[in-house]
Amino acid sequence: MPPLDDILDRLHVVALPMRVKFRGITVRELALIDGPSGWGEFGAFTEYQPEEAAHWLASAVESAYQPLPQPIRDRIPINATVPAVGAGRVPEVLARFPGAKTAKVKVAEPGQHLADDVARVEAVRALIPTVRVDANGGWTIEQAEEAAKALGPLEYLEQPCATVAELAELRRRTDTPIAADESIRKADDPFAVTKAGAADIAVLKVAPLGGISKLLDIAGQIGIPVVVSSAIDSAVGIAAGLRAAAALPDLQHACGLGTGSLFIEDVADTPPQHDGYLPVQSIKPDPARLHALAAPPDRRQWWIDRIKACHPLLPR
Repeated sequence: MPPLDDILDRLHVVALPMRVKFRGITVRELALIDGPSGWGEFGAFTEYQPEEAAHWLASAVESAYQPLPQPIRDRIPINATVPAVGAGRVPEVLARFPGAKTAKVKVAEPGQHLADDVARVEAVRALIPTVRVDANGGWTIEQAEEAAKALGPLEYLEQPCATVAELAELRRRTDTPIAADESIRKADDPFAVTKAGAADIAVLKVAPLGGISKLLDIAGQIGIPVVVSSAIDSAVGIAAGLRAAAALPDLQHACGLGTGSLFIEDVADTPPQHDGYLPVQSIKPDPARLHALAAPPDRRQWWIDRIKACHPLLPR
């Protein structure tokens, strides 16, 4: 484990403007570490307390200070990501994902209704054949069951309900496959969903799980297909996700790693998607962009204080 001072000496804090509101934010703040082995990203959402945020810091430290696993594939299939926009904006969003054959659509947005979700999904399905939806645990069992019927054929429902017990009950009621995200990455036991028969697919994210090695360890034991996804990551975090997906022995589904298109500006140029795929490669931020996108001094200090709070909680 590197000393705290060394991490802080290598720190860059950036604020990335977003094209549309996503997860309630329009600017994504991130702390980047320029380490001896590469770049790491610490981007735990601001409301997370140190115990949870420490997993994200562990992931950043791993990427910055440890060698990455060797890939067994050189490109990764990517799904388009559609925020909770009006149906009329769907073509504009999908245009940023050329060649994508799968789309993930945000649903159950606070203040919206099932009719909004249906309209959005239908607009997506008119352009992309395979649709999955993500409710972020926003439905009751009954609401999720109703939505599964109203939304038409879906690849899967991602985290339709908040608890493992609810997911298990919904899975008994519907033929639509169930994917678990928060029920894995926020759980003390990431395997609880499979023990309860609550999920058909595991959505795994590098940063919240504590790093690439932790993700691969869970993927190897969880016993159901895996989708590697992002957590509104910069180009640095996306590169870590791609490297994790590239190291999986089996990859049956498109991954949620195309979210870089949600940013107006990013810390590095990323290779364009081609035919629905992204190449696996290392990313090095542009120094000029790090300067131009630097967070204000008070926000930089906020992230420094946060790292100081998380560092004692990292595994030794």
